[in-house]
Amino acid sequence: MCDGAALQKVMALTPTPPGNNFLAAAELTLPEPRYPLELHFCGACHHVQLGHVVDPRILYQKDYFYVSGTSAQFVEHLRGYAAQMTRRFGLGPGALVADIGSNDGTCLRAFRDLAGARVLGVDPATKIARRATESGIETIGDFFTSDLAARLRREHGPAAFITSHNACAHIHRLDDVVNGVRHWLADDGVFVLEVGYFLDVYENVWFDTIYHEHLDYHTVSPFVKLFARTGMEAIGVERVSPQGGSIRVMAQKAGGPRSADGSVDELVRLEAQHGLDRPETLVEFGRRIDRVGEELRALTGSLKARGKTLAGFGAATKSTTLLAHFGLGAGELDFIADDNPLKQGLYSPGAHIPVVAADEIYRRRPDYLLILAWNFAEPIMAMHKRFSDDGGRFIVPMPVPRIVDQ
Repeated sequence: MCDGAALQKVMALTPTPPGNNFLAAAELTLPEPRYPLELHFCGACHHVQLGHVVDPRILYQKDYFYVSGTSAQFVEHLRGYAAQMTRRFGLGPGALVADIGSNDGTCLRAFRDLAGARVLGVDPATKIARRATESGIETIGDFFTSDLAARLRREHGPAAFITSHNACAHIHRLDDVVNGVRHWLADDGVFVLEVGYFLDVYENVWFDTIYHEHLDYHTVSPFVKLFARTGMEAIGVERVSPQGGSIRVMAQKAGGPRSADGSVDELVRLEAQHGLDRPETLVEFGRRIDRVGEELRALTGSLKARGKTLAGFGAATKSTTLLAHFGLGAGELDFIADDNPLKQGLYSPGAHIPVVAADEIYRRRPDYLLILAWNFAEPIMAMHKRFSDDGGRFIVPMPVPRIVDQ
């Protein structure tokens, strides 16, 4: 974030395969590379980042299974976001709205339908980008760079609004992206990004958001410095709930027409109060994670010893980190149910647990469901109330492992 080199390793999780590399049955006997998951702290700007960068072509351009449209909760969030941004920034018919990391086009579709905007997506997952284009949302299947931004401005004109949802945690050279945003934006344009907020991760022990796709674990303070050195300025930040807790950072070109509110300074102070500007805070965080793992293993072990059957719900990318670091696998979970048809019939990375459709819950009737997609725990439990009505029970792993009585 600051191009500095004052990095200190503060945490090492169990190495894993890429968390979204789900396997076909024929691939289970093939070598499965595992990569380090180590957090480093920057002494200059206090940013937290991975110490090892996996080639993004491995992560995104083989088979990439995450699609926004499979989560009803996230679709609703994106629609609400588009409505709020349209009102706040006066986006109207014909305005160019671009999305960096646009995935299946769910967000852009909302801007098109609500505001009548021209929309254009950029996403390196080429298969998903192609499907988005076929569905009516033009999407460039490539990584967003300053060079690509220059071409897109020439071909499509300046952008009134550029957005990005959870993509800026995935980018190795974020300064090049922000330089590209600055070039593509109209002089009165706005850049709004959402990323997971590391303060929420820290407070709630949501460590499983640490995986190879997520190179960065964002707080507000480093963004202020990044924008300052790339000709941009932060004008506001909001805390929002998706993905377990996120920040929505709003920025414009330096000297742009909008005044900054006090929200940026307020969160910078809050981060310092929690010690996120000190490496020792992150070292202690690693110890807290290990204690949660001990509790969860003790819980699942006692249930298995009593002859209970367990399964997981939510083959989220984060589940790969949780299962690996807490030492849970096919011996503990009979299957993982998931609503994403692209993952059904495959096996989880590393642990090789079969992924099935949610209907399998009612056919095989496990005694307990461990909710691996914990950020959607409440809607999952509400959607599957029949499971608890039939005597099944849910386990929520974090921040403290607990059995939920419905």
